[in-house]
Amino acid sequence: MSKTMEEEKKQIDRFDGNIPFSRAVKAGKRIYYVDVKESRNGEYYLALTESKKLVSGSEDNPQVTFEKHKLFLYREDFDKVLDALNEAISFVEEQQGKAEPRPASDKDIHIDVEF
Repeated sequence: MSKTMEEEKKQIDRFDGNIPFSRAVKAGKRIYYVDVKESRNGEYYLALTESKKLVSGSEDNPQVTFEKHKLFLYREDFDKVLDALNEAISFVEEQQGKAEPRPASDKDIHIDVEF
């Protein structure tokens, strides 16, 4: 059964509660999800997820898994984390220059998930 990235994310998010805003950022072999989630008490927070496709096994029998890392960022910390992130980006750009943008891909990312 083949599912698109968005279909898989919707299925996972059904168990994560209310998500009033979501964006997926395709970046090479990784996909970053930026979600605004709502806690049980109605407060919004950010959930940042990095998802990386891993293929193991043989060419005849590949095993596909996804390594995921999540970070939760709460509203009272937005300014501090944003300041630190901007400083870190400025430092990298001063040391190594701005990165070249990744070329846009015409290929859709499809995720095969079997349960």
